[in-house]
Amino acid sequence: MKKNIFDRLQGGEAVPYTDPQHFQISEAAARTTKLLIELNATADTEKVRQLWGEISGEPLDATSMIQIPVYVNIGKFTRIGKNVYINHLCSMLDMGTITIGDNVLIGPKVNLLSEEHPVNPAERKALMVKPVVIKNGAWIGAGATILPGVTVGENSIVAAGAVVNKNVPDNTIVGGIPAKIIKQID
Repeated sequence: MKKNIFDRLQGGEAVPYTDPQHFQISEAAARTTKLLIELNATADTEKVRQLWGEISGEPLDATSMIQIPVYVNIGKFTRIGKNVYINHLCSMLDMGTITIGDNVLIGPKVNLLSEEHPVNPAERKALMVKPVVIKNGAWIGAGATILPGVTVGENSIVAAGAVVNKNVPDNTIVGGIPAKIIKQID
């Protein structure tokens, strides 16, 4: 049986826009967009949880909260742990998978990006993915961007506005563009 485009991407394949399976991405994104319109139009916390469950395929834990609006392109590749707070305007591109551990704080206007394009201009219209992992107890500050393939370590802090292109060790504060280690947390 031929793998679907999402399996191929997550397996490390760069998939061009001309790929015959590319329509699967558009179909999945359209389904998610329809649900996001409804999710982002409600102030009812339980309705947000229910709709997030439809988008991701996994219910949002009762101890976690997503402030609207929130944006995700596919959704079924995002996992959110317990006691997580996601502030307004979080944007997630999740075809490479996004895993958010327990006790995580995500500030407003944060970008979690698991998708990228090849550097070579001749291949740039292809899509590639790498997972993003936010480990337990991490805090992602307002306006920070986490790039594909990055793991933010346990209890670490990403300063507001940082662009993180390398893994963040556990118990570390990083900041800047590109993010650099500022200090260790005792």
